[in-house]
Amino acid sequence: MNLHTTPHNSRAPRTTRRLAALAATAAMVVAGVQAGTAVATPDDDARTTSAKTATAAALGVNPSAQRATAIKSAQAEASSAAKALKLGGQEKLIARDVIKDAQGTVHTRYERTYDGLPVLGGDLVTHTTAAGKIKSVDKATDAKIAVASTTPKLKAAASARKVIYAGGENPALAWETVKKGVQKDGTPSRVHTITDATTGKKLHSYEAIETGTGNSQYSGEVEITTTKSDAGFELTDGERGGHKTYDLNQGSSGTGDLVTDDDDTWGDGTGGDRQTAAVDAHYGAAKTWDFYKTALGRDGIAGDGKAAYSRVHYGENYVNAFWDDSCFCMTYGDGEGNKAALTSIDVAAHEMTHGLTSATANLDYAGESGGLNEATSDILGASVEFFADNASDAGDYLIGEKIDINGDGTPLRYMDKPSKDGNSADFWDENLGNLDVHHSSGVANHFFYLLAEGSGKKTINGVEYDSATSDGSTLTGIGREKAYQIWYKALSVYMTSTTDYAGARVATEKAATDLFGADSEELKAVSATWTGVNVK
Repeated sequence: MNLHTTPHNSRAPRTTRRLAALAATAAMVVAGVQAGTAVATPDDDARTTSAKTATAAALGVNPSAQRATAIKSAQAEASSAAKALKLGGQEKLIARDVIKDAQGTVHTRYERTYDGLPVLGGDLVTHTTAAGKIKSVDKATDAKIAVASTTPKLKAAASARKVIYAGGENPALAWETVKKGVQKDGTPSRVHTITDATTGKKLHSYEAIETGTGNSQYSGEVEITTTKSDAGFELTDGERGGHKTYDLNQGSSGTGDLVTDDDDTWGDGTGGDRQTAAVDAHYGAAKTWDFYKTALGRDGIAGDGKAAYSRVHYGENYVNAFWDDSCFCMTYGDGEGNKAALTSIDVAAHEMTHGLTSATANLDYAGESGGLNEATSDILGASVEFFADNASDAGDYLIGEKIDINGDGTPLRYMDKPSKDGNSADFWDENLGNLDVHHSSGVANHFFYLLAEGSGKKTINGVEYDSATSDGSTLTGIGREKAYQIWYKALSVYMTSTTDYAGARVATEKAATDLFGADSEELKAVSATWTGVNVK
């Protein structure tokens, strides 16, 4: 099948873009954002395009071509960086990402190896002046990376990978094994277990499949970008890295079939039409791509201009959605009765943001870092929902409010008071890391809400909120846009794989200083808000 590589617009001759019905009762048309085009963020305190360009520069804009060149250059200088950091002779650095901000500071993210073995929990970020002098460094561990021997005393399965585990107090030679299976709700499982190669003691484990839920079939009529082929039209978005949407046909493996159509009119807004879920996922992915590009200056999930892909109609009656690094893709179930696909704007944004987190701080999906990982997806998922400005699915600080997953009309999670779901934490305590990551995320979600909107009662887009602090303090919000800029800056250049809540406070304070100044009200607000959720 020969494809035309140029995307089409329904307002121009020879089009392939059409209005796709996602909900039979709604008719709100939301214009798609052209890739690379600067548009105003639909936020209350939206800035001018020039101001947004300056903010994006402060966050660190790296067009994909420049990024590749910068990483190659950083790798060429990796040995010099290792010496400057006084790393051991058996340690080497592998450059993963490079971001240069408006102040001229170059933030270079490295993975580390020891005697050729990957060091889990050994990642670090250097912060270098324009003249090439290292100002500071953020490390996942301050421990010296050294082991007595790289020859294991214990054997492991043939598929095990030999690593250095630096996530504990003392680095250890270890085996990493991956067990594949299926979780209780039908979600694929890929559990990584790290075992001491000398003693056999289990050192760490985590689930690599990152999950999240939201609403579907509530976006009204929307514009999507498709591609014309000799046989008709297909859900390929040439404007946004070539994002494709596939139908798994209730299967649970493989890629599925690329979704196609004869006349470029997709779906009917009901769960009975298989195209509806595909269009919803395709639209959500486009809105998230546009948010990353416009609001954050980021060229795709990994910053390389390449799209992930979406798979819809996963399994039977599967009530969830998930991100999988191994396929670099988002996958969505159809919900109860296979009629309520979990493919809304905030779900797509949540899942894509798991990919963003993996490409940046790579927060370990366990303990407090796992809670921060999940919260990042909720935070940017909510931000994308506001950004989309879709009247049929207005922005809010509720997670899963449309799908009625609890059967009583309540949302899955609340950002203004996370404990309302019966499981999540409002405030930090020493046991937080023992909670499921979807519940330890509550503290960061609460932080973000308070930072953006402040404490007390208020109504936003028709939803009533009432948020309190742990110490009874009164907080005034700095606005959603500034709040997500600070969170993204912290994620992309200061957080590491092992960042916990105390580390997140430090990272966001650094980010606020970079963006708004050391004497800024924004920095004061960040500090006061962390104190308000008992992170001191």
